[in-house]
Amino acid sequence: MENQRFADQNKIISDFYDKVWVVCPVCSKKGIAKTDVEKHRVHLQCLSCGYHKDSSTESTILNKKVNIRTAAHRFFEAELWLQYPFKEHIFFAYNGEHLSYLEEYISATLREHKDRTGFTLLEKLPKFYHESKNREALLKIIEKLKKK
Repeated sequence: MENQRFADQNKIISDFYDKVWVVCPVCSKKGIAKTDVEKHRVHLQCLSCGYHKDSSTESTILNKKVNIRTAAHRFFEAELWLQYPFKEHIFFAYNGEHLSYLEEYISATLREHKDRTGFTLLEKLPKFYHESKNREALLKIIEKLKKK
């Protein structure tokens, strides 16, 4: 096997929060939940049946208005489109960009990490993502998710 190099971009999980692929609550096909940070709004739209729903990212905590910063699908309690069981875990990605980033990392035999902060996406991943013994199985899952 040829050595594939991965240079950590120090991405954090919230880099993938604003556009999340979800299962439509009506037709079970692919939908997208998007956050508009500036307008404090989040929108879910099905690509097949046209279902759509809007919500606000604002909430009141201790009589103070705050904007909740979380993955867009959580505002609608929507199921992730890109998820698959792996042993006693669930492998998941929020969208195609997130899936590609994970694929690059998992497939690499040489992994370069620079200036880590303790908060990067890769540092927070469960152990099974990092183990070379799981590489082949995880890459098969990624291929299945890419074709979904």
